[in-house]
Formats: sequence, C-alpha cells, structure tokens
Amino acid sequence: MNFIKTEIPGVVIIEPQVHGDSRGYFIETFRADELEEFLGFRIDFCQDNESKSSKGVLRGLHYQLAPDAQTKLVRVIEGSVLDVAVDIRRNSPTFGKHVAVKLTAENKKQMLVPRGFAHGFIVLEDNTTFAYKVDSYYSPENDRGIAFDDEVLGIDWILEHSEINLSAKDTTQPKLSETKDIFEYGVNYYE
Repeated sequence: MNFIKTEIPGVVIIEPQVHGDSRGYFIETFRADELEEFLGFRIDFCQDNESKSSKGVLRGLHYQLAPDAQTKLVRVIEGSVLDVAVDIRRNSPTFGKHVAVKLTAENKKQMLVPRGFAHGFIVLEDNTTFAYKVDSYYSPENDRGIAFDDEVLGIDWILEHSEINLSAKDTTQPKLSETKDIFEYGVNYYE
C-alpha cells in the first residue's frame, strides 16, 4: 500500500496495490500492520459500514464527540464520490481547512479521516456503493454535524446546489462558527 500525506497532517490518502489480469483483480483494502507502521500508533477498527446512493446525494459533514470520536477509513466499491475531511480542532493551524479527493471504483483510493475532523461526501454517479471502517460505535448523544455549504469552509462540491439531495438532518446543521461542540487542537483523542 502507498500512504500519501496530505496538506493537513493526519489525513492520509491510501492507494492499495491492484493485482489484475484477464480474470479481474485482487487488492488488500486494509492492513493494520502497515497502517500502524505509517502512523506510529494502532487504530482498532470495530465496525464496517456501507451505503448505496444515487447521484447528488450528499452525506455530511458529520462527526462524533469524545469519548466516542471516530476515525474513518473510507472507500468506494462501485461508482464515485468526492470525499471531504474538515479540520474542526479549535486552534489548529489548519482549523476550518479541508482535504477533498475523488474516490472511485476505478482508482481504488481510500482516505483516512482521523478523530478531530468532520467528514462528508457527495455522490457523483448513480448506484455508488460507499464503504468505511470506524474505530468507535455510533453514539446518538455525541453525533454532530456542520453545514456542508458553510461559505467559510470553501468546499467545492462539484455539483450545482440544485442537484444536491440532503437528509432532513443535514439541512439544519449549524455553521462551524455557530457550534461549540468541536475538538481541541493538541488533545490526543486516541488515549
């Protein structure tokens, strides 16, 4: 696997090695030992999730507060998305900045979204299957979100606003400046 650092420390793009021939392909999508060696610490994933969506569905920007903060390892099995991680660690040098990457069935890229970041994605093709690992279970009492269209974040979601399909929950998320429920830079949320 190839681990690529991004402009925001902690957010990592992962390119698995694809072994293909006339029969199809084989890839290792996750190796705990290689990820641990790259990061310098172990992440214990406890749950796998999967969603299927049509073009224009936008899910996010979501996160969970400590003690149930989550690391996510995300990928696309079928179709394509624009995947986004936003730094929501107060006083971080990259606070409010984001990393956006296209994840597709063809490029097989993955993104590691660490604790302290909000995460979201927009579906770019019909019948897109999105899969991800988390290292903490869903916690309704710690579930939070930020408005996907907060101008301060400056995220280009590629599709026109009229093409975007949101859940009721995601139509009422606060802007980053309106929420106090975020993370603190310098705190180790993995302990």
